[in-house]
Parts: sequence; structure tokens; C-alpha cells
Amino acid sequence: MTKEQCTVLKVLDNVPFGQVAGEHLFFALRLERPEWTNWLPGQFVMVRPSGWALDMLWARPFSICRVSPRDLVLFFQAVGRGTRRMATLKSGDEVLVWGPLGNGFAMEPDTPTLMLAGGIGIAPFVGYTHHHPKPWNLHMEFGHRMPLNCYPFESINEKIMGDAHHETSREDLAAFIERMDKRIAEYAAQDGLVLACGPTPFLATVQKLALQHGARCQLSLETRMACGVGACLGCVTKVSDDMTASGVAAGRAQVCEHGPVFWAHQVTLEEN
Repeated sequence: MTKEQCTVLKVLDNVPFGQVAGEHLFFALRLERPEWTNWLPGQFVMVRPSGWALDMLWARPFSICRVSPRDLVLFFQAVGRGTRRMATLKSGDEVLVWGPLGNGFAMEPDTPTLMLAGGIGIAPFVGYTHHHPKPWNLHMEFGHRMPLNCYPFESINEKIMGDAHHETSREDLAAFIERMDKRIAEYAAQDGLVLACGPTPFLATVQKLALQHGARCQLSLETRMACGVGACLGCVTKVSDDMTASGVAAGRAQVCEHGPVFWAHQVTLEEN
């Protein structure tokens, strides 16, 4: 691992988003800007706060939400032991960060692009919309269970010059899937690009619709990781014959090394 890939960064602030039953569960962790020469929306970093000592050995993976000349922003939900500890980080604390890791989303400035996000899967699309040279070619469909103000939706909505639609998927899941089906068909008909990030059931639905309509579609997989660099085999996913033929052994690939972004035809989510 190079010096550029692994570095200690100070926390600038840790901003809570919205509330669920009076509790903050979503946070935008703002870190010092790492000395990266380049990065791609859709890539991720591994993060381990210095204060964890030996009680939690493994780092946690996070999609890169946004990178500016001043900071690196990671958006996360406090759902487990590690992320709940990360929610307590404050200005001046130090974290070990290695990245950027993995591959990123395709970006075709002149191509109509549909971004599909489920829940915390909205995070990489903040960087994507801010990095895109022609945001008027972008559209978003966002499904979420928690209140909208728990997510950085407005950061995307104010940037793209098309429109961004959102649905509370718990209330009307069938209607949201129907809307995604219609949108994916529209983008397939114009040889557009469909990008998706979210939990596996959400991605499996997107994959099914994309393959049905023949859409060019990329999926960013959410999976547990320990090392982030392909050494531990802890994030293996089943891949198609196409990927196996290209050199991936035994029909399985590490998400951290070969992903997290895959073309829809390259993975078999239903059988993972």
C-alpha cells in the first residue's frame, strides 16, 4: 500500500442529518482533504478511527460521498457497533483512511443518465452529480425508508438541472418499483446509462429490470469488507460466465478488488 493510499486524517466535523424517533442515525463525516491525485465517483475508502485501539480491529468501508479542495466527506448511517462509535467522532479526532479503492461509475457527459439510489446508497451520487460536467443530463429516482431530511438529497437536487424524484419505499414499494421499471425502459430506449447503489434486494430488482429492458446498467454493491484490497476474501460475490472468462477464478470475485461497481450482466445477485 502506498503512502498516498494510506494516511491519517483529522476530523473537521461530524454533522448529524435528520432524526429518527428523536435520535440521530445519519451523519456526514467531514475529514481533511487527503493528498489524492485523482479519484472517481463510486470508489470507496476504508476508515478506522485511531481511538478504536484493539477493541475493534477491522476498518469500515464507506462510499466516497464528496471530495472538495478543502475536505473529504463520508455519509453513513449508524447501524452497528463500529458506525455507532464513528457517530461520536468530533473535531480534532484522527482516523486512518486508505483509498481511494475499487472502481467508479461510468461517466458519459453527453449520455442521458439515470441514477437509482436506495437509502444510504445515495452517498456516491452526491460526488457523481458534483463531478459531472453536464448535470442537465442527470435524473434521480430515490427510494428511502427514513424521513427525507436524513439524507443529502437536496445536495443532489440543487445540482442537477433535470429533476430528482423521491419515494418513501416503505409506504408504496410497488409504486416505486413500477416507476423504476418505466424509467429504466425509457433510458434503455435511448441508449442511456443507468447507475444504481443500495441494498442487495434493491439492486437485484434494478438488475432484473435492466436485463429485461436491455439497459446499459451498472450496480454498486454494498457488502461487508475487512481489508478493502482483496487480501482477506471477505467480500466475495458470484459473477457471470463473462467475468469468469476474463480471468476471475471459480465464478467468484472480491467486490473490493473487482468492484464495487459492476455491469448488471456481470453479477448474479439473487444467488449470493
